[in-house]
Amino acid sequence: TFSVKSFILFIQSLCFTPKKSYNHLKDLYICKVINFMRIKDIFYFIEDIFVNYLFIPFDFLRELSASNWWLSNLVPWIFIFVGLIAFSYWMIQLKKFDDNKEEDTSITAHDYL
Repeated sequence: TFSVKSFILFIQSLCFTPKKSYNHLKDLYICKVINFMRIKDIFYFIEDIFVNYLFIPFDFLRELSASNWWLSNLVPWIFIFVGLIAFSYWMIQLKKFDDNKEEDTSITAHDYL
C-alpha cells in the first residue's frame, strides 16, 4: 500500500537525489525503471487518497441503501431541490421583466444576430 509518509519520502528523493553518471546501458535502463516506478507511485498515491479517504461518505451512502432508500438518495434530492429553487427564481425574474416591458424581443436584441 501507498501512504502519505512514503509519498513525502518520494518527493524528497526527487529533490535530493545526487547526480550520477550513467555510462552503461544497463545503468540507464535501471534509471528508467526507477523513474517509471516513481511516476507510478504518484498514481497509486492519488488512488489511495480517493479510495481510502474521499469516498468514505459515498461508501456510507452505499451501505445505507440496503436499509433506507430515502436517506441513501439524499444527495440527489438536495440537487433536485436546489435546481427547482433556481428555476423558480429564474422564472419569477423573467416574468418581472416581461410585466415591466423591459424585455427586448426584437430580432436584433443580441449582438450576434
